[in-house]
Amino acid sequence: MVVLSEGAAEFVVFVVLVAALVGFLVGHWRYDLVALLALLTLTLVGIVPAGQAFGGFGHPAVVTVAAVLILSRGLMHSGAVGAIAGGILRIGNRPLVHLAGVTVLVAFLSAFMNNVGALALLMPVAVRLARQAGAPPSMFLMPLAFGSLLGGMTTLIGTPPNIIIATFRADVAGRPFGMFDFTPVGAGVALAGIAFVVLVGWRLIPQRKGQVAANEFHVRDYVAELRVPEGSNMTGHSVGDLESIDELEVDVLEIVRGGRRIPTPRRTEPLQSGDVLVVRADSNDLEGLLHRAQLELAESKPVGEAGQPSSDPMELMEAVVMPRSKLEGATARSLNLRWRYGVNLLAVARQGAEVRQRLKSLRLRAGDVMLLQGTADGLAGVVADLGCLPLAQRGVRFGPRRMLLSVAVFGGAIAAAATGLLPVQVAVVAGAAAFVLLGIVKLQEAYDSIDWSVIVLLATMIPVGQALEATGGAERIAGWILGAAEQMPGPVTLVIVLVGTMFLSDLVNNAAAAVLMAPIAIRTAQGIGASADPFLMAVAVGASCAFLTPIGHQSNTLVMGPGGYRFGDYWRMGLPLEGIIVAVGIPLVLWVWPL
Repeated sequence: MVVLSEGAAEFVVFVVLVAALVGFLVGHWRYDLVALLALLTLTLVGIVPAGQAFGGFGHPAVVTVAAVLILSRGLMHSGAVGAIAGGILRIGNRPLVHLAGVTVLVAFLSAFMNNVGALALLMPVAVRLARQAGAPPSMFLMPLAFGSLLGGMTTLIGTPPNIIIATFRADVAGRPFGMFDFTPVGAGVALAGIAFVVLVGWRLIPQRKGQVAANEFHVRDYVAELRVPEGSNMTGHSVGDLESIDELEVDVLEIVRGGRRIPTPRRTEPLQSGDVLVVRADSNDLEGLLHRAQLELAESKPVGEAGQPSSDPMELMEAVVMPRSKLEGATARSLNLRWRYGVNLLAVARQGAEVRQRLKSLRLRAGDVMLLQGTADGLAGVVADLGCLPLAQRGVRFGPRRMLLSVAVFGGAIAAAATGLLPVQVAVVAGAAAFVLLGIVKLQEAYDSIDWSVIVLLATMIPVGQALEATGGAERIAGWILGAAEQMPGPVTLVIVLVGTMFLSDLVNNAAAAVLMAPIAIRTAQGIGASADPFLMAVAVGASCAFLTPIGHQSNTLVMGPGGYRFGDYWRMGLPLEGIIVAVGIPLVLWVWPL
């Protein structure tokens, strides 16, 4: 293991951090792998002691984040949110009232559960409201995503950066921030932000139609019915052989054989003379298929509103690829969607435009909207198993008693943490365990609900952040900030910290931004002889303000496809929103947490 001098160690930490930030931004490797490589590098050169390299996995912040994700899954299952959201649908027919209702509701939910989970629950409601009002979904979805970020500022468990900042505060003041210590500043900022989004902000977004209705997908040109005649060269060959004919993009959606239907047939299913094949192909591929496979045209027609022949008994469902979905980065071919799940991928929309390349080889991304075809009974389960979000309102899973029990368990965990009866990490883990024991969340669902990429990111970045402080790097950056604010009032330094954290959060994961900026904020406060509390609170607010890009937070990524947004659309509403947050947040921080 290499032993470095103090100056060399500081230089290496800076180089590793810059490389990590570039890695986060480029996105060639996922952010958890980038963070792990940064930690391993600092460990191999001796800056992070080998015995402490993976101590972050037992850090209270990491444990708390994992437990909160399980609690969020329990609330999603309880049906309580669906019952509340249903009330919004019944409030008149004015789009602005509906927009205000869903934005306020998602902000409230995000204060107590995972931001992405709250957004996922209300996205189908927002899409339905847009359709009812005849408005484009872009009017609702970006405000909904921004509302989820604003709401997360208001409590300790609302967002991972708050949990991280609380633990840094414990190192400085001997006591972490409590459950509602973030509320005075966070609630004020959230209310100002929501008011702007609902009254003005949505008007700044390009009103694009998006790709959120099955009848808006032009699924190639034809769904056709072809007959396998006597003497066809495909008789005895499999469905896979037919679909693999060179240079043709053809999908066999169904086989009708002697009055019996075989929906989503396996690739190994042999073809027989007299079979009627329901296939999807464009006009050129259809003509080539008829000639090369020696098939007959039984019946064909352009795809209509349903996207399938009227005789097809199966249903269509639109679903969004969620972050961490099994589909993210995969192709329909690599996952064998038809063979393993019994569904057909008919079309994909990305950023509001239908993808025209070969679907079998298309690598799916988070935020893509898929048009899936399958049996009515199987689609919902398949979409859930794939980790996708159906763009249709889902029913309540539990009855009223289980719903009340779920809310009671969650409320008990929050109360225990807020009153100091239990440390927050113990309270939320106890609540998560109760959800499992009561059957509200299955044990496997509990593990599946944890975003392990965020857990690895946090656990590896915490030692990296400690290395930044231990080598003097945090103090050096704080010195640059103090130099820039020299001869200026103390609040100007606070503004620099807040804006700097905002900028970083727009480019990298907000948890990583909080881990890196917290030690710098503490050193900056010590440099001017001020309390660390206002500077840590500024970092907490700034880390939740990823409003300028779709890559700053998963919520922004998730609405990009359904809303038809482009990369440059986010700053139109996000930039003035961040200005409002600075204007409102700094006075609130100074009032509640004076220098």
